[in-house]
Amino acid sequence: MTATDVPASFDVSTLQHAYRDGLDPRAVVETALSRADADAAHNVWIDRCDDAARDRAAALAAADPADYPLYGVPFAVKDNVDAAGERTTAACPAYAYVPEADATVVGRLREAGAVLLGKTNMDQFATGLVGTRSPYGVCRNAHDPSLISGGSSSGSGVAVARGQVSFALGTDTAGSGRVPAALNGVVGYKPTRGLVSTDGVVPACRTLDCVAVFATTVADARRVGEVAVGYDETDPYSRPVADDVALTGTVPDDLTLGTFEDPDFFGDDGARAVYEDALGRVADLDATITTVPEEPFRETAELLYGGPWVAERLSVVGNLLDDDPDALLDITRDIVAEGADYSAVETFEAEYERRAYERTVEGVFGDIDALLTPTTGTTYTVADVADAPRETNATLGHYTNYVNLLDLAAVAVPAGTRSDGAPLGVTFVGPADHDATLLAIADRFTPDTPSNVPVRSTPVE
Repeated sequence: MTATDVPASFDVSTLQHAYRDGLDPRAVVETALSRADADAAHNVWIDRCDDAARDRAAALAAADPADYPLYGVPFAVKDNVDAAGERTTAACPAYAYVPEADATVVGRLREAGAVLLGKTNMDQFATGLVGTRSPYGVCRNAHDPSLISGGSSSGSGVAVARGQVSFALGTDTAGSGRVPAALNGVVGYKPTRGLVSTDGVVPACRTLDCVAVFATTVADARRVGEVAVGYDETDPYSRPVADDVALTGTVPDDLTLGTFEDPDFFGDDGARAVYEDALGRVADLDATITTVPEEPFRETAELLYGGPWVAERLSVVGNLLDDDPDALLDITRDIVAEGADYSAVETFEAEYERRAYERTVEGVFGDIDALLTPTTGTTYTVADVADAPRETNATLGHYTNYVNLLDLAAVAVPAGTRSDGAPLGVTFVGPADHDATLLAIADRFTPDTPSNVPVRSTPVE
């Protein structure tokens, strides 16, 4: 097969069928690189590894696709995740280094046959949910360049939505693996903390960080997750899992979904309409909908940036902040510097408060199978964020900031678009180690048709 035979959609199932029919992985890689070149103005990439990708595709062309679960599947990684021989910047040129080894998760994916195309743009040091906080340029929304892409895993979400790659890795501390999914119309799977190793990942808040997967379908997110998940003794936060871990689960009988009584859409009636339509479609799940108290989730969320967890970020950038403060963007520097304001006593007191909320939430999940919320209550233009960077960022985290603090798992899926075409999403949230169940629920909710056919109608000028 030639490049003209490369499928329009890079979802994994489509590519696997095409490879079995004789498609050459070199043609797929060339198509992926061409799509990335055509989308250069979206500022998706920090660094690409075109030659290495071509070499890997050539090696795979001589191999049997049946030997690799992700044979010839192009992927990207956020530029705070190490890939051997490729620069890691965390969107800060002064911080850059070249690792000798892959992050554990990248190594697992490469061993499974996936082909790395490069490192994607991000909010600097993963400090933000907007996708505009990068010296490498504002990462533009996949569907409307006037809108934000969401962050901090902005480039990873856009690369998938634009059909440049089949899947991408992001990281998620406050919602960075879910907000870009919602705002670009793709799936974002945030695993239980510790299921996917964070060895080789530049920390944001080491006690909370997760590696997340962006994909066009829930099935693809599950497929990639099954390769990525695994115990790693080099990561002190890694959780033991079975060697043959499977993320394939079933939707519970008598499914019960919790919702908040009066979700906040921050004056965005279009976003409210998308969410209410999604609730209507939940009826197709034969689910019982019940309201649950929002207070413990909301109070927990406020601890993340209004409490001492911001001090964790100093463990990564404290020296750089002291030695070369101008190396950081103003907004990054201002947020991280606030970490020095908290005492050890305040830190312990906040942890006691967090644990009390976690116990309360455990009781909430005793009565429901999953929580269903908007992924974001609204979206913004790039200009909106420039005018009010902190306020808009806080709004975007309204439904995401509490998830890792409460040791929960989540799957964000597309829910529809506002009348102006802006994508929005919903998220299914559940207890730790209930990933398979959440993926099953999300899979039933979402359509089967992949959404990553490249968008060419709204080029960036």
